[in-house]
Amino acid sequence: MANKWDQRYGEPGFAYGQKPNDFLFQSLSHLPRRGRILCLAEGEGRNGVFLARQGYEVIAVDSSAVGLAKARSQAEENGVEITTIQADLADFQLEDEHYDGVISIFCHLFPDLRKRLHRQIATTLKPGGVLILECYTPKQLELGTGGPPVRELLVGVEELRQELSELDIVHGQELEREIIEGRLHTGRGAVAQIIGIKPTSV
Repeated sequence: MANKWDQRYGEPGFAYGQKPNDFLFQSLSHLPRRGRILCLAEGEGRNGVFLARQGYEVIAVDSSAVGLAKARSQAEENGVEITTIQADLADFQLEDEHYDGVISIFCHLFPDLRKRLHRQIATTLKPGGVLILECYTPKQLELGTGGPPVRELLVGVEELRQELSELDIVHGQELEREIIEGRLHTGRGAVAQIIGIKPTSV
């Protein structure tokens, strides 16, 4: 079966635009000043390229070869390099204490996989490493301005706090905000936002 993301990213232009996610842009100061950053479900590269332009070593993971090809092209156009890995997140292995930051922007997964991935994020971050996450909450179903139309793929901030309990959550909230990020995320959106830091000592 054809990868639906290959089909989506194979259309002209950039599905979610070329500018970084607003919450990531606003939260940049929370990341370590340098280091290796993992971008989950990175698609066409808007967040990874932005981070590479800030001097980070970026590893972008996505299931879509088409999206990642666009990400590499966008990186080249911006005079930076990113490492791309085509993989299903159900199969992707995260090394222990390997990343200084993990970026999860609208990475919507079914609960079992999401919980497993969130446990792995706590492990794969180095001490002092930072997770920046934004996703749609179930309220998004009422707004219909983007994101998956499936309740199981949406999650609120309290569930996220529980799943990421090994991190120190320095920012966690639900809110509605205007999201103008490409043609597929346009309008008022109901989101959960998390910034979590891995403790430097137990």
